[in-house]
Amino acid sequence: MTRIVPDATEPGGRPVELDLRGLLTPEPLLRALMAADALEAGECLVVLTPLWPPPLLAALTERGLRHHAERLPDGGVRVLIQRPRDGPADA
Repeated sequence: MTRIVPDATEPGGRPVELDLRGLLTPEPLLRALMAADALEAGECLVVLTPLWPPPLLAALTERGLRHHAERLPDGGVRVLIQRPRDGPADA
């Protein structure tokens, strides 16, 4: 697994978090990808999705972005996404 080290993307050094759990398909995927595409090298963000997101994870890998997903106690999923500083990711 690729290690993700967040840059200070929000005051306090925490990544920006997008809660997409209340949206209907395909909005969580589309919004997560729009936000991920806007990341600069080294930046990261967190997206919260309602379900385990295989299409999102595949799209992030295709874009060369690092990612780590974990299930939340409420049934949602937290996905940490990072654009690598140098070259494509090996996520």
